[in-house]
Amino acid sequence: MCGIVGAVSTFPVNQLLYDSLLLLQHRGQDAAGIATAKGRAFYMHKASGMVRDVFHTRNMRDLPGTCGIGQVRYPTTGTADCNQEAQPFYINAPYGIVLAHNGNLTNSAQLKEALFRIDRRRLNTQSDSEVLLNVLAHELQQSSAGYALEPDALFAAVSGLHARVRGSYAMVALISGHGLLCVRDPYGIRPLCMGLLETPQGTAWMAASESVALESAGFKFMRDVAPGEAVFIDVDGHMQRRQCAAAPALNPCLFEYVYLARPDSCLDGVPVYEARLRMGDYLAQKISRVLSSGEIDAVMPIPESSRPAAMQVANRLGLAYREGFIKNRYVGRTFIMPGQAIRTKSVRQKLNAMRVEFKGRNVLIVDDSIVRGTTSQQIVQMARDAGANKVFFASAAPPVQFPNVYGIDMPTRNELVAYGRSAEEVARFIGADRLVYQDLDAMQQAVRDLNPLLARFEASCFDGQYVTGDITNEYLESLERMRSSPPDALQDWGL
Repeated sequence: MCGIVGAVSTFPVNQLLYDSLLLLQHRGQDAAGIATAKGRAFYMHKASGMVRDVFHTRNMRDLPGTCGIGQVRYPTTGTADCNQEAQPFYINAPYGIVLAHNGNLTNSAQLKEALFRIDRRRLNTQSDSEVLLNVLAHELQQSSAGYALEPDALFAAVSGLHARVRGSYAMVALISGHGLLCVRDPYGIRPLCMGLLETPQGTAWMAASESVALESAGFKFMRDVAPGEAVFIDVDGHMQRRQCAAAPALNPCLFEYVYLARPDSCLDGVPVYEARLRMGDYLAQKISRVLSSGEIDAVMPIPESSRPAAMQVANRLGLAYREGFIKNRYVGRTFIMPGQAIRTKSVRQKLNAMRVEFKGRNVLIVDDSIVRGTTSQQIVQMARDAGANKVFFASAAPPVQFPNVYGIDMPTRNELVAYGRSAEEVARFIGADRLVYQDLDAMQQAVRDLNPLLARFEASCFDGQYVTGDITNEYLESLERMRSSPPDALQDWGL
């Protein structure tokens, strides 16, 4: 999971890209980068850290031009603190390309071998985004002739990329002197949408991971990029698009709706906030079947992403809704912090329990999901330390039992608390009196209620079904071995 943005405008885009990355900061806190184009020259600044720490006035002045892309990075395994792996990435031939990517390639090892032995291309980092850039560059080299870049050649290159690459990838790429290319993988796992701004000076286009970045900048949301589709906007603002995959099928990541995306975004026709309210409705039905509401004095969310679901649970069960945990807004999202030690330390820094809401009460705590369980364990203990009589726990998502290989940090089965454990066993692990999980069918229906056209989802972390069809048990075992290897031996599997 990362956040990406791209723009083609009639005015300088450096501030637009910066503001958009701030709005996408929740998608990655490890590194940030912006690349702009003026004429045939690229200008780029990137580094480890949050957006506000990476960019200063002097950096912004050095990013001229009316076209540009940006990224906030979220690493899973690999070199989380490596400036080299901050994006965008640059390659000088053909034409000159800078690229930013959200997702994870599942066949990056094979692609690296082919790039080296067949395409004669050398990679400088462990990032699969650099692999993606080199595949695109090679396919462009093969499909184009001379300096002119015809649309047919560009779309043929994307078709070639789809034929070679497996996994999840939403990407934006600037091609020097030509324009902005936006591509989504044939399964549409990671989100990407387009917006338009009409100005007296001309048309401006913007692409972003989430609609909130478009709308906050004054752009009109136009459409989601379709699975397998390529959208090209030339430097004059003319847009062309084409389906470049043989058998595209929309399978958006279900975890986006429960946790990853901002609630004020709309993904593939689904308002995220409304989806979380619906999840609360279905979760309340499940709770009413397994718990007596007479046992519960108050319902409390874990800020921020579980708040809509918790409100609906309280409303549907006729219970008091209380804000028992106060969040320190200056601590980042603990789930996407690199390293378990950092995550564990940050929970206590991030949340504080208000004793007045817990003392002597039976409380139902609602969270968006339970992944490793250590955060939930600390939260339950905080509630007990604040004087709670009983602590019930509910998850708006089903049990996370399988690795996610499409760009979310759920890499090994043994790190997942629900793997091989029943709900009762997980409840004992986190110290709760009872634990209620959302049912997978109910979670999918909560999203589908808002867009009935969504027939399938990427829900592998819940059901173990990998939509790309190339994930074997041997692949997962090799991923787990690399996870336990020294840092310099690891591959960056999910940017």
